[in-house]
Amino acid sequence: MELFIEIWNSVIIAPMINTLIVLYSVSFSNFGVAIIIFTILIRGLMMPLTVKQSRQMKAMTALQPRIKDIQSKYKDDKQRQSRETMSLYKEQGVNPIGCLGPMFIQFPIWIGLYQAILQTVPTTPERLVGLSGHLYMWLPMIEEVIPLDSSFLWLNLAQPDPKWILPVLVGVSMWFMQKMTTMPAMDDRQASTNRMMLWMMPFMFGFFSLQFPSGLAMYWVISNLAGIVIQGFITGWDPLLEVLRLNKVEKDATGTEAVTAVLDVDTHISEEIDDEELNRNNGEDGGRSSRNSSKRTRRRPRRGRNKRR
Repeated sequence: MELFIEIWNSVIIAPMINTLIVLYSVSFSNFGVAIIIFTILIRGLMMPLTVKQSRQMKAMTALQPRIKDIQSKYKDDKQRQSRETMSLYKEQGVNPIGCLGPMFIQFPIWIGLYQAILQTVPTTPERLVGLSGHLYMWLPMIEEVIPLDSSFLWLNLAQPDPKWILPVLVGVSMWFMQKMTTMPAMDDRQASTNRMMLWMMPFMFGFFSLQFPSGLAMYWVISNLAGIVIQGFITGWDPLLEVLRLNKVEKDATGTEAVTAVLDVDTHISEEIDDEELNRNNGEDGGRSSRNSSKRTRRRPRRGRNKRR
C-alpha cells in the first residue's frame, strides 16, 4: 500500500502541483486562470483519445439499423444476438469499450486534481509543510510564488462555492455533455438506462461540487464545455439542435393553444351576437308578417262586397 501511495504521489500529485504552480506564476499570480489553462492543457493531451471516442460513437450510431435487424432476426436467441453483434463490430472496426476510454482516464485526473488543489493552496502550516515534499526545487519560480493566493472572482478555490453557482454550472454542462455523447438506444431497456444516466450524472457531479473545492468544480465546467465543442465539431450538433427544436415546438404549441382559445372565445361571442340578431330579425319579420296578414284579412271582405255589387 505504501508503494502504491508513493507511485501515486510521484506520478500524479507532484506533477500536477508543480504544473499548477508554474501556470500560476505565468498567469500573473491568478490561480483561477492557472486552473483554466491546466484544464485546456489536459483536454489537449486527451484530444487523440477524445477524437477516437467520438468517431467510435459516430460509427456505432451508423450501425444502429443493422443491430436492430439482428435483434429482430434473432429475438429468441440472445447468445446469437451477441455473437452477430460482436461480429458486426469486428467487421466494421468498431470497439464499444473504446468509447469509455476518456471517461476512465478522467477519473484519476479528477482525484489527483482534488488532492493537488488542497495541497497547492494549504490552509494550515501542516499542509504547507506537506506541500514542500511535492515541490520541484529546481524550478526557479517556486520560492517566489509560495504561498499561492486562492482567491478568484467571488471564490476561494480551495473551498466550496458559497453561492452554489459553480455546482449549478457543473450540473448543466454535464447534462449537455451527456446529451452530446449518449448513443441512440437499441431497445427500451437501453433507452431507460440512457435517460437515467442523462439525469443521474449531472445531479451527482453537481452534488459533489457542493462539498469539493471550487477549483475542482471550475475544472469540471471548463472540461465539459471543451468536450461539448470538440464533440460538436467531430460528430455534429444534432443533439443540441434537437433540444432547441423541442423547446421551440413546446413554445409554439403553447402559443397555438392560447391563440386557439382566443379564437374560440371570439367565435362563441360572434355566434351569440348572430343568434341575437337572428332572433331580433325573426321577431321583426314575424311582426311584419302578422301585420300584413291582418291587412290582407281586412281587405278580403271588401273584395267580396265589391263582387256582390
